[in-house]
Amino acid sequence: MDPRVLNELGLGPRWVRRAAGARVAEDASPSPGVDMTVAEAAADEAAAAPAGAAVAAAPVAAAASSPLAPADRARTIAGMDWPALEAAVAGCTACGLCTTRTNTVLGVGDRQAEWMFVGEGPGAEEDARGEPFVGQAGRLLDNMLAAIGLERSRGVYIANVVKCRPPGNRNPEPAEAGACMPFLRRQIALVRPRLIVALGKVAAANLLGGDASIASLRGRVHDCEGRPLVVTYHPAYLLRNLPDKAKAWEDLCFARDIIAAQPGRDSP
Repeated sequence: MDPRVLNELGLGPRWVRRAAGARVAEDASPSPGVDMTVAEAAADEAAAAPAGAAVAAAPVAAAASSPLAPADRARTIAGMDWPALEAAVAGCTACGLCTTRTNTVLGVGDRQAEWMFVGEGPGAEEDARGEPFVGQAGRLLDNMLAAIGLERSRGVYIANVVKCRPPGNRNPEPAEAGACMPFLRRQIALVRPRLIVALGKVAAANLLGGDASIASLRGRVHDCEGRPLVVTYHPAYLLRNLPDKAKAWEDLCFARDIIAAQPGRDSP
């Protein structure tokens, strides 16, 4: 393999200046930061807003506090724009992870991106900073993106399955991932990526269903929300298993070929 490629993938000393974000472990998690709670912000706005504003804010508050049945909550989230989605995630109490988080972590990057990368969840640094993929794994992800001519601030959107850090960076439990999936589906619908890349087994399992291994899912095009999806290793896993970086490079080249073969971006 060309040593320049390995260097781009992080096997050599390479530091990339970036706008924000990263991540920490194949089976780990990160998280975010807000200065006001949704309830505080809603109270301030309600005091100054016209009467009709309370009606418009109700779906966001309902989805955040999760008093709705799961199907009704999912339908409410499916109709949100970005500001409403941000508010709903920041105030979400749909699972127990809300009691231990420092910040929620919605996502980062270009909201009209052609590429969407989905990881597992926030880790300690992500929880502290409110951004996905910060730290060692995030630097490796940035190097992986650079190796195929991408950067997180342009043409790429990065999100996680769960928006709050599981304690101890454990894998999110099914109920926790299930509570967050309506948020992720809405992110996919709003971004409208031409390709989704699932980073690691947890992301692949929640986006595709089932419990298949990464090895069995790699090298094939899957369908997720009507969009092509490919599976590769999580950057945190690659930090612990350096030989598999070559396989991740193959996956990224495969994904790039899929993008190149598409006719173009769909319209809203």
